[in-house]
Parts: sequence; structure tokens; C-alpha cells
Amino acid sequence: MADKIRRLKSDEFPLAVEWAALEGWNPGKDDADVFFNTDTDGFWGAFDKQGMAAVISSVQYSSDFGFVGFYICRKDRRGTGLGYKLWQTALENSVGKTIGLDGVIDQQDTYRKSGFEFVHRNIRFGGVVEANSPAPDDLFTLLIDDIAVVDAFEQTCNLFAESRIEFLRGWIGNENHTALALKGPMGLRGYGVIRPCEDGHKVGPLFAENKEDAQALFSALLQSRKDQSGKVYLDVPEPNQAALDLVKSHQMTAEFETARMYKGPIPSLNLDMTFGISSFELG
Repeated sequence: MADKIRRLKSDEFPLAVEWAALEGWNPGKDDADVFFNTDTDGFWGAFDKQGMAAVISSVQYSSDFGFVGFYICRKDRRGTGLGYKLWQTALENSVGKTIGLDGVIDQQDTYRKSGFEFVHRNIRFGGVVEANSPAPDDLFTLLIDDIAVVDAFEQTCNLFAESRIEFLRGWIGNENHTALALKGPMGLRGYGVIRPCEDGHKVGPLFAENKEDAQALFSALLQSRKDQSGKVYLDVPEPNQAALDLVKSHQMTAEFETARMYKGPIPSLNLDMTFGISSFELG
């Protein structure tokens, strides 16, 4: 059987999430459904006689912006050129004028050769963290009916490169996620989401106008966990010094890093309000 490259079906994608867990990426327990439903044509696989041999995602948010992730090759096929062939297929089928990714260290040279430009580091911090701030009076739980307000907040404040209604529908609407927000003049002045993962919980995104609001949201999200004993992870953009101060104040330690890279016009994002990105896989 010759190698074959095609788009993944919904029942095939969970295997990619399993591979991500084996690579130590610690995906969320409900990531598979949320990610796949964001763009059902955005996930590709390479197959050989043993089954899926490599996987990549190329999620299109619009004709202006897409994001690449989940670039994993089965260990016995690494170094054979199959993964790179899949990579090229995903890029050739991407319609976005700009493509973003969070590149692991050992793949960053490959991304540069394909025209991606380094912009900043994202650093995953982890630790056993306890909530230590009282909940503000204007804190409230986001529901699925609030998606349009959240999307408008992200776009008005330049927190994400493109509208992402379908992603937010699954991210905020998932019954196992908790999404909390602070009221503001645009409906919100900050919000965050926490979700259970293979190991502990991840907070992301965490958007706020200042460190005090970020701390209030972070603490409230921690209090919402059913299991208070596990580790908590937050993926911080290195240029945001206030975010680095936040994780250090909780004695969280750096565990993993990626390079945020773009091919095409670089989005002008408000990193000063970005205390935690949503995910390394979808941006």
C-alpha cells in the first residue's frame, strides 16, 4: 500500500490527540471535539499499511487567517520524508493570507525554511496553585449565549487575529469547561477559561486589561475546579511582563516553550492583555 494523504474524518482525529498526549503536550480531555468542529476540513493525515502515520492541522478561521498545529509523525516513520510531505500538503491547501503556529524547538528551522517568521516565545508554566484572591462583585459565568459578546471583545481589543465563533461555541459551551468574565464598558473587560486535561487543568485564554483583573480571574477559575489538588498550567506570551509576574507570584515554573511564528502579514495583537493563550494547537 502506497502512502496516502487525505483529510481526517471526525472518528480518526481522537488518535491525533492521543499522540499529542504521548508527546507530553497534555491536551484537554474534550479538545478533540472542540478542535475538530472549529474547522472540519482542517485536519490532515498520512496513511500507510499500518494506518495513520502522520497528522497535522491547518485550521482556517477565514480567508485572511489560519493556524497550523498537531504536527506529529509516528516514530517509525520519522526521518522518511513523510511528515514533510504532509506539511507541504497542509500549507498548499491553506487559504489564509497569514498562517500562524506555535513551533516546538526541534521544528523551528523547518518552519523558517517554509517562510515562517519568529515573533515571540510562548512559555508553559505549571504548578500546584491555590486561589488566593476574593471574587470581584462584577465577576460572572459566561454561557453559550454570550459567544457574540466574547467574540466582539476579542476583536475590539485585538486579542485574536480573526473572529472565531465556532471555536468559542465549543470552548465556552462545553459543560466540562468553566468560563468566567469581568463586566466592562464593552460588555467585558476580561475573561478566562479553565478545562480539565490529561494532567491537571489548563487556563486559557486569560485576557485582562491589567494584572489585578488577570489575578482575579485566575483565582476564580482555580476555585471553580472540582479537583483542587492537581497542577495548573498557563501558556504565557513572553513579551507580557505582567503575565510573567503573575505566574511567578504563584511559584509556577517554566516547563515547555514554543515559538509563535507567522507566514504572511503578522497580526497586530494586544499581548499586554494576553495573560494566557487559548492553545498551542489552534492559537
